[in-house]
Amino acid sequence: MYTVAIVGRPNVGKSTLFNRLIGERKAIVDDVSGVTRDRQYGESEWNGKHFHVIDTGGYVVNGDDVFEREIRQQVEIALNEASVIVFVVDVTSGVMGLDEEFAQLLHRSTKPVVVVVNKVDNSRRQIDGTEFYSLGFEKIHFISSLSGSGTGDLMDEITNYMTDAGELLVTELPKIAIVGQPNAGKSSLLNSLVGETRNIVSDIAGTTRDSIHTEYKLFGKEFILIDTAGLRKKNAEKDDLEFYSTIRAVKALEEADVCMILIDATKGITSQDVNIFSLATRKGKGVLILVNKWDLVEKETMTSKKVEEEIKEKLKPFTDIPILFISATEKLRIHKAIEEALDVFDRRAQKIPTSKLNEVMLKEILHYPPPFFRGNAVSIKFINQLPVHVPSFAFFSNHPNEIKEAYSNFLENKLRTHFNFKGVPLRLFFRQK
Repeated sequence: MYTVAIVGRPNVGKSTLFNRLIGERKAIVDDVSGVTRDRQYGESEWNGKHFHVIDTGGYVVNGDDVFEREIRQQVEIALNEASVIVFVVDVTSGVMGLDEEFAQLLHRSTKPVVVVVNKVDNSRRQIDGTEFYSLGFEKIHFISSLSGSGTGDLMDEITNYMTDAGELLVTELPKIAIVGQPNAGKSSLLNSLVGETRNIVSDIAGTTRDSIHTEYKLFGKEFILIDTAGLRKKNAEKDDLEFYSTIRAVKALEEADVCMILIDATKGITSQDVNIFSLATRKGKGVLILVNKWDLVEKETMTSKKVEEEIKEKLKPFTDIPILFISATEKLRIHKAIEEALDVFDRRAQKIPTSKLNEVMLKEILHYPPPFFRGNAVSIKFINQLPVHVPSFAFFSNHPNEIKEAYSNFLENKLRTHFNFKGVPLRLFFRQK
């Protein structure tokens, strides 16, 4: 997925533009310079094209303050990470020295740069904004990120740079991502599987900065393993590298077909593990849980059954998932984990014949029909599987909007019972027949 970085000196309205582009109020917006300290990222969509948006801190040249130096470094990394750079300036202050120095930095970049003159909310300010052509960029957009004026044309310009050449890795091989919190044992698992020290393994959380792809063969099948940087809570992202490691990890998760989510057995399942699981399932990825470091757990006080029950309780309502207890360092059940991940991949890719789908599911619906709506029977007469990567099913009904969540859950459970979607998120849609 493409990445758009919003950059510029402090207090030009970058966070307001970020909120506008992602369609929600996520970044803190304040008139005090330097409010954006923790890096913010989100997702946006325009004309069918999806991309990441990064809100960076205000760039300060040659600042002595430690925080300013960190922001400067973060922005420079953002320039390397980005597919397109949005350079924001402020019409109310005119061209400033920092704008000119920033422009010189951007002219040295090979990335596409879109210049945005912000706070242009009347014709007089648009005339004033023409002075920014002196920065040497051919195209300039005059917008008001606060009101949204001009942002449609800006989005058109940004997405024009997004061609198929920059899309995610395309391959027919199954892609399995190893994800989890820092220090859960992801790199150790990859090293044990590959049989060599492919990644640096350390007890210091956050060693793996990039997502690393390794082609692998097991059980007569070829696939790609993706080791990612640890996904941690936002408030624990203490430096710029940590932030961009998280972005790369999220990208790797998006690219994967199946996510092996590592949980540290010595710590148990945490809220952040649940967040990672939720992120994977929201994006329609196949999932399995690997409880790592099982060799370090005292079995007299903690049994696998007890841990599995605890995990499923916290992952409700989606509990139809494989859970394996492994040790990456001792190579305990690590090949079983790969075998299960490949099975999840196959289950996610299965296409159920329409005739079989209707034969099985309509019997279940006849036996337990949807509740009445205002005294009228709600019927479902036909089901088909949609031609998309995430297993999705359309149920055609005379009152599709009146089928409630409880009945939808019933239908999903029956699909799982009859067709084995263990570890695979399902999507159900109800349409007018």
